[in-house]
Amino acid sequence: MEYKIIALPKETWKGKILPMGYTTNEYFDLEMQKYENGYTVNIVKKAFSHPVTHTPEEYDYPDKLYEDHWEKAYAWGVLKENELIAAIETAPEEWTNRLRVTELWVAEEHRRKKIAHRLMAIAKEQARRERRRAIILETQSCNTDAISFYEQEGFLLIGFDSCCYQNDDVARKEVRLELGFLLPRKQKVTRDEIEIRMETKADWYETELMTQRAFWNKHHLGCDEHYLVHKLREDEAYLPELSRIAVKDGKVIGCILCSKAYCIEEGERKTENAILTNTNEIRHELITFGPLCVDPKWQGCGVGELLLQETKRLALDMGYPGIVIFGEPDYYPRLGFKTCDSFGITTREGKNFDAFMGYELKEGSMKNIKGKFYEAEVFENLAKEEVEEFNKKFPPLEKMRYPGQWD
Repeated sequence: MEYKIIALPKETWKGKILPMGYTTNEYFDLEMQKYENGYTVNIVKKAFSHPVTHTPEEYDYPDKLYEDHWEKAYAWGVLKENELIAAIETAPEEWTNRLRVTELWVAEEHRRKKIAHRLMAIAKEQARRERRRAIILETQSCNTDAISFYEQEGFLLIGFDSCCYQNDDVARKEVRLELGFLLPRKQKVTRDEIEIRMETKADWYETELMTQRAFWNKHHLGCDEHYLVHKLREDEAYLPELSRIAVKDGKVIGCILCSKAYCIEEGERKTENAILTNTNEIRHELITFGPLCVDPKWQGCGVGELLLQETKRLALDMGYPGIVIFGEPDYYPRLGFKTCDSFGITTREGKNFDAFMGYELKEGSMKNIKGKFYEAEVFENLAKEEVEEFNKKFPPLEKMRYPGQWD
């Protein structure tokens, strides 16, 4: 059968008991010896004299989804005839920037059907998206099937707790083991290692495909940014002379698309880069960009920063005073962007918030720019039906809920 993984929202699934149980013929024996100058620890797989079964009934505290002590927990699972048959739950450990798998369970009759591998793939994708440095979890030294599975998934032993469950865990052959999957550290690319250039028509499909991969399930189920790329090229506000793609080994790995924007200020004062629209309004010419994105394989390597540096240099040479964007507030301030209230700029509705930011292309170049910000209407008019039709041009991707999505 086809096993479809879905998000398990907290409001529906909080408190759901996961009936953890297993039978094992082996265990990892923990042998510790203290010496004057330290300890030695050996962890060796051995055989039980007879099979040992652990059932949910023997534990005082059964495993449940969305326990109160796991802040920001998030769960996914598989339903069969409206019954939960598998689940995974994660929770971020913010102070160490790790993601903990708090629960992973598959009903016994559905094991060894690749469901656990698919569930773990979701945790790995979440960790990649959130730029966690590791995924960690606990299991028991006698749960050798689980340990074997985790080792297949790339997890390694990172520690143990010899009295986590009871004071005689070592004697009972049920020691808590901590396993970790370390996400690879990405090397920064240099300007000499990639080609940054204007896009040609021959690049269009690959740029759109890369953009779809970069944004898929990032802010919403699926995405529409690849369709925005397609539509923006046709818009009169588009600035191809400022827009660029990044190419590595003949493949498009990033892009930045720029377009005209402006601020409307009420008043009769006229300044450089401002056009008097009538006796009560001044229009200040600016630029914006979006999407700025990088293929998931190359995210975290500095490609986006190199694209932005190129665009900023070109925009300055063309006489633009600054850039205003709607962007990620945990990323762009590192690149010099400030919230627009620093410049006296608001949205067209008169609002300000962390994701609304501006950047001066040279010191003081935006000091006289105030008012309400406007960008091309194409950013507002992406019909869902058109996006779904456009998606048919590309290989199918699965829509999935992740923490941090906007809806």
